[in-house]
Amino acid sequence: MTRHTLSVLVENKPGVLARVAGLFSRRAFNIHSLAVGQTEHPEISRITVVVDVDELPLEQVTKQLNKLVHVLKIVELDPEKSVQRDMLLIKVRCDARQRVDVLQIVELFRAHVVDVSPDSLIIEAVGNPGKLQAILAALAPHDVREIVQSGTVAIGRGSRSITERALDRLTA
Repeated sequence: MTRHTLSVLVENKPGVLARVAGLFSRRAFNIHSLAVGQTEHPEISRITVVVDVDELPLEQVTKQLNKLVHVLKIVELDPEKSVQRDMLLIKVRCDARQRVDVLQIVELFRAHVVDVSPDSLIIEAVGNPGKLQAILAALAPHDVREIVQSGTVAIGRGSRSITERALDRLTA
């Protein structure tokens, strides 16, 4: 099985996400990551799905997705031809002595401290999964108390917009 990132443009209506995710679950595919948000056009949402699956079953699911009424466009994003990012929030318990070491790691990974309390920091890191695993490994000797990770968001490189083509289909 290989990892695939799909960008699915859908009408921004209730229940559409459930129908899209349901297609994957009915085929017993594990969704590795799922992120949904409104696009630059309020009537269109983008669902970014990262799934581990073989090529042929993915093609079948893509055809089934295209048959759903509210699905406007599906594009598989090649990692080499797209920008893909995840966000990680990391709560690290640290006192004043450890804080300097933790802040050096934050700076090294171009992350940001988004909350400070007397005995902990919350760090925001954005990047590809490899970078996020590396910052977690660097912070492992410290007392990592909690992590929260977003789903992958992705967009194709270059000036072409898949949203504009989907909007044409929506208004047609």
